[in-house]
Amino acid sequence: MNFLPLFPLNLIVFPHEDLNLHIFEPRYRQLINECLDEKKTFGIPAFVNSKLLGYGTEVEVKQLSKRYGDGRMDIKTKGLRIFRIVDFQNPVKEKLYAGGEVVFIENEDLSGEINSYLLSLVEKLYSLLKVKVDYDKPEYAPFSYRIVHKIGVSLEEEYELLTIPTEKQRQEKLIKHLELILPIVAEVERTKERIAMNGHFKELDALEF
Repeated sequence: MNFLPLFPLNLIVFPHEDLNLHIFEPRYRQLINECLDEKKTFGIPAFVNSKLLGYGTEVEVKQLSKRYGDGRMDIKTKGLRIFRIVDFQNPVKEKLYAGGEVVFIENEDLSGEINSYLLSLVEKLYSLLKVKVDYDKPEYAPFSYRIVHKIGVSLEEEYELLTIPTEKQRQEKLIKHLELILPIVAEVERTKERIAMNGHFKELDALEF
């Protein structure tokens, strides 16, 4: 087992993900200062619906962007590995912050393969919403991690995805999500078009009786 300082947040962080944080609480200022000084990592466990759920992601501080006169900081971090908390301590002895013994979860499927059906569903969603989203990255990251924040997945569903160990299973989970929401999104967009046309002159097809 490994010990990690812990910074619980009401969000899900995935491996390879870049995350900018504003650090203002004294306990987390202490945590981040130690990480900077000792070049060590910390963990962001998911805190959802006022509960610490057990899984999280180890992150490293990539850059101290700004340090304020009162001790606050802006930092850039990057997700590394998923972990499961075995023993949670709050606070750690002689520290202000929480920590715990963790077990790192091995991701057994690091294939870069993208399910073509999933990709078509993602593109259909963005077409319906009339938005352009860049989910390509120059460095390797599983496709599921690249798009999970960008397809309307709930926080609870993101957490479930965090606990799934293979890329194939994660992509299958996202397919089910998109198959469920796409008809709803399509109907919402049609409704918006009908509302926008209300009051306009309409040219209608002649009906044969």
